[in-house]
Amino acid sequence: MQYAPTMRRDALIEFATQSYFASVDRKDMAATLACFHDEALFTVQTSFTTHAGKAAIERMFTDFFGAWDKIVHRDFTCTVDETNGRIAACFVAELTAADGSVTTLHNTNFWRLRDGKFQEVYVYMSGANVLV
Repeated sequence: MQYAPTMRRDALIEFATQSYFASVDRKDMAATLACFHDEALFTVQTSFTTHAGKAAIERMFTDFFGAWDKIVHRDFTCTVDETNGRIAACFVAELTAADGSVTTLHNTNFWRLRDGKFQEVYVYMSGANVLV
């Protein structure tokens, strides 16, 4: 069965970069979680870690938001499969700790959307997993 697209290319990019990553950068838990289906899967492929369901994803983000004073995602390069509701993005993540030290990651995310929300997220991270 083929996926019936509900979002066009520009809307998918806007959802990933503005609705999702902008919410993460603001540490806005409600807006971040609103991007996910209740039974979504969030997998960090490079560390074989999966968070299943919105409660587990919320716990992951609670820890992530608490671990960093400042979170910035930037320099997005997006590839979209509009027909199947999929998007990939390569980007830079800059994470600033309380002591001012900065961790810079070069990551790629792959998302599968269903009904305008993330059903599956796959993260390839260039350094240690910060989403535990």
